[in-house]
Amino acid sequence: MRPLRACLGAAAAVGLAAAGTTAFVTTSASGATTALSDRWYAAAPYLMPLDNDPPDAAAIMDATGLKAFQLAFVLAPNGGGCSPTWGGTSPVSSDTAVQSVIAGIRAKGGDVSVSIGGYGGTKLGQTCADPAATAAAYQQVITKYGLHAIDFDLEEPEYENSAAIRNEIGAAKILQQNNPGLYVSVTTAGTADGTGWFGKQMLLEAKSQGFTPNNFSIMPFDGGFNGAASQTTALAGFNSILQSTFGWDQATAYAHEGFSGMNGRSDTGEYFTQSDFQTVLDYATAHHMDRFTFWSLNRDRQCTPADNGGRTSGTCSSVAQGSWDFAKYSVKFAGVTPPTTTPTPTPTPTPTPGASCKAAWSSAAVYTKDNEVSYGKHNWKAKWWTQNEVPGGSEWGPWQDEGAC
Repeated sequence: MRPLRACLGAAAAVGLAAAGTTAFVTTSASGATTALSDRWYAAAPYLMPLDNDPPDAAAIMDATGLKAFQLAFVLAPNGGGCSPTWGGTSPVSSDTAVQSVIAGIRAKGGDVSVSIGGYGGTKLGQTCADPAATAAAYQQVITKYGLHAIDFDLEEPEYENSAAIRNEIGAAKILQQNNPGLYVSVTTAGTADGTGWFGKQMLLEAKSQGFTPNNFSIMPFDGGFNGAASQTTALAGFNSILQSTFGWDQATAYAHEGFSGMNGRSDTGEYFTQSDFQTVLDYATAHHMDRFTFWSLNRDRQCTPADNGGRTSGTCSSVAQGSWDFAKYSVKFAGVTPPTTTPTPTPTPTPTPGASCKAAWSSAAVYTKDNEVSYGKHNWKAKWWTQNEVPGGSEWGPWQDEGAC
């Protein structure tokens, strides 16, 4: 993900030992496992298991009902080569520490996905010779840990290297083909209008190779964002990019789109609170998006005055919260227990007798937050960017009922 992960978590990036491409297995040295639903892998928050004061996954599961974790990150060795390591230093081939974390999660009925790449370190796509060699390295980790899901976090500086991205996308396609049922997500940087030039080039590379993952997710933070409204605007823009790139309609694009946020204070000093997460969650649910995750569980706890100090931390959020508040939104996305700390919704205003109706809603118009329209003899206010979504058409839709007019 973003710069914070490079400077605070390099030792925990994931690496994978090179191996030949083999058929997908459902058992591993860490014990047999049965795949969860795709919805759980789509909701798995990021966890650094070896760095940034790793929290106890079992305690999070008990407190929230969370079942899936996105373990980060897989990288090439710091000295170069095509053998995978955790954080550039710990070969997966000899790993026992992460294996123990995975075994503990599975013993409680959960499972993990593994994320490769991230913001810092050298990526396997940069050091392996071609897509086949890159896939062989990743297959080693799939086989060792019996994975049912994997995440390609393609961002700076790797996604500026066209050869590296060709290797990563090609590897993702090979793994998808050779591991039936493998859940594959591709995560990249977000911008105000969706994603930037390099993100768009990555999508074009996927199109040219005929590769479609479960989702393409953007990270709408560290780019001049200001709360949930700017994030939902970026998600709408990214949806348009997916439509134009792949020839999808809006619904198909949303079904292949994901959100990967940052809880609390971002690297650049943006703040995202529980209320922001609720708004984006409502948007993702209303639009039937495929993924809702965040960076990170290591940060999903209250800072002490000593470790906060008005800065971004790798071990706490720098906003007021209870432990694992943000994980509860992932649980809600997966369809289990709603978070107990959901902000109280704004009450529907009592209609004023004889209130005048606003301009009639139009399916062709684009509406942004706080725009008002009338429909069905009620006035409605937009909660975020929307187009061609009927007011009152969905419980989680973009329109707030302001009462009869």
